[in-house]
Amino acid sequence: MLPDHDISLPRVNLKSNMLSDLEKALKNEWLVTNGLGGYASSTVLGLNTRKYHGLLVAAFDPPVNRHVLLARLDEEISLNNQKFFFGANESSSGIQTEGFQVPNEFSLAPFPSYTYRVDPLFQFKKTIFMPHEKNASVVLYEMANISEKKAKVLIAPLVNSRNFHWVTQRDQFSWASKTSNQSVIIQPSNGLSALMLFSPEGRYVAGRGEWVENYFRAEAMRGESNVDYSFKPGFFTFDVEPSETKSFAVLAVGGKTEHDTEAVFSSINKDYSSIATLYDTELKRRIGLLNSFNKQHKGIQFEDWLKWLVLAADSFLVSRESTKAKSVIAGYHWFNDWGRDSLISLPGLTLVTGRYEDAKRVLLTFAHYCREGLVPNSFSDSAGGAPVYNTVDATLWFFNAVLQYLKYTGDFQFVKETLWATLESIVEHHVHGTLFDVHVDEDGLVAHGPQLTWMDAAPEGTPIKPRDGKAVEIQALWYNALKIMQVFANRFGQEEKAEKYRLLAEKAQRSFVKKFWNPHRNCLFDVVGDSKKNFKDDSLRPNQILAVSLDYTMLDKTKAELVVAAVWKHLLTPYGLKTLANSDSRYIGRYGGNRWQRDRAYHNGTVWPWLLGPFITAFLKLKNHEVEWRNFAFENFLKPLFKEELYRASLGSISEIFDGDLPHEPNGCIAQAWSVAEPLRAYMEDVLLRRPPYEQQTLSSQGFKG
Repeated sequence: MLPDHDISLPRVNLKSNMLSDLEKALKNEWLVTNGLGGYASSTVLGLNTRKYHGLLVAAFDPPVNRHVLLARLDEEISLNNQKFFFGANESSSGIQTEGFQVPNEFSLAPFPSYTYRVDPLFQFKKTIFMPHEKNASVVLYEMANISEKKAKVLIAPLVNSRNFHWVTQRDQFSWASKTSNQSVIIQPSNGLSALMLFSPEGRYVAGRGEWVENYFRAEAMRGESNVDYSFKPGFFTFDVEPSETKSFAVLAVGGKTEHDTEAVFSSINKDYSSIATLYDTELKRRIGLLNSFNKQHKGIQFEDWLKWLVLAADSFLVSRESTKAKSVIAGYHWFNDWGRDSLISLPGLTLVTGRYEDAKRVLLTFAHYCREGLVPNSFSDSAGGAPVYNTVDATLWFFNAVLQYLKYTGDFQFVKETLWATLESIVEHHVHGTLFDVHVDEDGLVAHGPQLTWMDAAPEGTPIKPRDGKAVEIQALWYNALKIMQVFANRFGQEEKAEKYRLLAEKAQRSFVKKFWNPHRNCLFDVVGDSKKNFKDDSLRPNQILAVSLDYTMLDKTKAELVVAAVWKHLLTPYGLKTLANSDSRYIGRYGGNRWQRDRAYHNGTVWPWLLGPFITAFLKLKNHEVEWRNFAFENFLKPLFKEELYRASLGSISEIFDGDLPHEPNGCIAQAWSVAEPLRAYMEDVLLRRPPYEQQTLSSQGFKG
């Protein structure tokens, strides 16, 4: 039993009338994560529409190298000489009518539960959860037999063994099984994995073995591989006596080898009551996150949508095996931990939620992998793979993340002892030049190659929006980094270095104001040429908002207000900022089609929720955080995202992107780290004015704000 004084968990309930609209229902998805990069995910109908869906997607080298091991569990109930099927599947010939039952109810509270009824004789509920930091999933069943006849229940697993980016062909490999009365270990001939299925109450029966086709409609719409085959090796069988209510569980555990799988399995107690206790433990862990947040922010109105944001933030924080520290999954289902996304998301995921130790461990991860003055853009999807360093902005976001950490903790000692040398090295490498032609030009601004900013879509290696030269947000981040270094150097008693950083910052500011101001549009150019190319890109894009939102800005108040006004007028939507004004001939209002078509739209009109964070920060900074403007910002900039989007697409989380055109349909990853983190941060810090406790002491450490 959970303590009465604990804060309540949020809930989403969908009834049969909502679930009966298949086209709409299949666009609503749920996600449960395990803190290792692994997850379970499907639709509210239990029908998998993506190759990334599954009840157990295990991260073999946390948080990467993820494999689909258990696609789903199909239930069959025999009662009064009738058979009722509850497996939900779509093949290339359509949704299978036999075996497809619309749930009477679906709930997320915070774990997904399906309720089915065979009126008036029988009903059952199944709930899915994952034990924290284990490559395991548990499905709990509660079955009530209201009839006067015994019911026989068969639960058949559909298993696989594939990287979650791939699909499996029929008869692609064979399967070997080791069975006992209550369990089976299944290994494919490809040698990629081992899966154990166990039920303490049921009896496992080996079947004839059959391949089942799965058609993934979401992948078909994306132009991706969309027909997969899972294997049905056998089934668990249970009896439910007349007038009996019975509870039981099916546990799935996965690993690269049988030894890995058995090691995880041995760490879990095997009887039903112990497995049920695991469920309570996971509920308590989530309640603990909410209690901690509520304690940190006493007096706030803690509505369900805010609880969902706090819980969603937790889903992106993962352990990284290679560093024995923390990292951030950029988005589910298919992204790994990316430097840019991790560092932008860090304040919202860890600082406003009070998870300072996690923030420290994320910073240590990226400091550990800093090479030649750059932090990684992304990590390999396999063990031992080298990180990729093709980024200019991720490294500069590292400075901002360190500053925000200090504003919440005041822990200058940690920064001095573990990060200061890395920060100094980054500046020196930028001044003298580093990889990908990243260097400080003669005007004091940072020049770089074409595919190094966050607008990096490049199908077949050709950037859709090449931004070589000097991108506006890179200069804003560079100036911000230099002012941060000036503050740190003064704090650490290194006055000569502080003066050096001050002079570098002043030079950058003079050049920036001179070269980036666009008097015709009263805003900033998006990109200007380096010393070898003289051009100015006047595309009206949201990148310029960072020149206002960051703690240290190069713009005076008049220019800053004009930038915010331009972005507000031309780019703001209810769910984020467009990446290009729709008056531009290159604007694409719908994100869809094959990969090339999607990449074309990605940064040419597509809406990104994460940009609401810096926009609201900039907007309210200029309004001096006056209460009427803070209320205005919530009602007009955040309320639709928080009170609508959290209850569609990925329930309880926020999608990666939205269409630029009405009705702004959600798209991309169903749950994106910075889509959650930045709006949450802006809401807490700027709308509710819950400022970091050490903000003034940090920014006034002989540095200069603005």
